Amino acid sequence: MWADTGARELLLQGWKPDAQTHAECEATSPANGPVPDSEAIIRIPARMIPMIREACDAVERAQLR
Repeated sequence: MWADTGARELLLQGWKPDAQTHAECEATSPANGPVPDSEAIIRIPARMIPMIREACDAVERAQLR
């Protein structure tokens, strides 16, 4: 998990889902279609929630500057 405060973006690293999970995600995607080649579905373990919150806070602080 990284916070790019300059770009005001979060960068996440996770595991790729298996083919069945990937298909289920695409079938229920709010975008109503396949994941574009420039994007990916990744699995994020619950233990990373505190890191995600910290990175979100860093990006929000950067927006206030």
